[in-house]
Amino acid sequence: MFEGFARVWAPVEVAGRLGSKPLAVRVAGEDVVLFRGAGGRPAALLDRCPHRGVALSLGRVGQDGCIECPFHGWRFDGAGACREIPLNDVPPEKRARHAATALPVRELGGLLWLFTGPDAEGEGEPHVPDGLIDPRLSRTVHAEDWNTHWTRAMENMLDFPHLPFVHRLTIGRDMRRALRPGSMMHVDTADTPSGMQVHARLDGQEQGARLEWVRPNGMVLWINIPGRDLRMHVFCTPIDAARTRMLLIATRDFGRYNPLMRLSALFNRRILLEDRAVVESSRPAEVPEAHEEVSVATDRATLAFRRYYQRELRGSRADRPPTGHLQADGAPPAGRLDGVVPAASLARKKKDAIDVA
Repeated sequence: MFEGFARVWAPVEVAGRLGSKPLAVRVAGEDVVLFRGAGGRPAALLDRCPHRGVALSLGRVGQDGCIECPFHGWRFDGAGACREIPLNDVPPEKRARHAATALPVRELGGLLWLFTGPDAEGEGEPHVPDGLIDPRLSRTVHAEDWNTHWTRAMENMLDFPHLPFVHRLTIGRDMRRALRPGSMMHVDTADTPSGMQVHARLDGQEQGARLEWVRPNGMVLWINIPGRDLRMHVFCTPIDAARTRMLLIATRDFGRYNPLMRLSALFNRRILLEDRAVVESSRPAEVPEAHEEVSVATDRATLAFRRYYQRELRGSRADRPPTGHLQADGAPPAGRLDGVVPAASLARKKKDAIDVA
């Protein structure tokens, strides 16, 4: 489950998109349904009913915050517990064996953060960049999907040397103007509790922009505007092996009440568009081992990300709970229908009692 992106916190959607209806998302190859449960709190379940595997996202959410399967009306709360099985007399202790699989989810900084595993115990909470929760800053949000592996998108966001070429008319314009024959760039990195800071010097001059990697899939870019606070936040969340959800949040401490500042959203999209065509052309789609591509000194930051990915995430997977297993109660999976004994069991000698609960 969540192969190659297991047991990490990552933003998967803009919180404002989650209203009274369920919302289907796909994360690292797994279908997940998001909905607002009791008290309006976000909840996340694997998007299949344990009864017949139907997508719960096709159902509806009741006033009590339970999601109802569209096929037979089975109802599940935000913790995955089965609260009702229509047309059947199933006591609570047996319903506990028919749970949906719940996933940890948080609503922070205007985003919905999902833990890519059934249990986040011991894993801490999501690291939310300060710019997303600073009340001084206004926010502009944009989301789009790219046809690339998330690792290619992520290392692009950590790459200073592409700015004067890919973004020569936008955020890399000043750097482009400063280039001279024989210009040299030096990239420095420093580990942080949440990832890494990246600094670049062009011909010995510090570049005004400052960049931070937020493990596992986030980037914050401080853009140098004297007396202003402008930051670009980008998260590259895998949809599957060939597609990535790009979440871009720009924050600023100026123009908060100026309607013309909405044009900044168009500027942000232009920047992503400049990156997109280049990144989607990369082959192989997933970043390879470092020795399989040629690298140079200015690749210091992207190589650091690759080492992390190869060490911590590549090939990772979360254990998939058995269908019908309610983790909170520790109940074993049923594996059988209430009141029905599998034919194979009838063929066995009756030396053991048959559990049909």
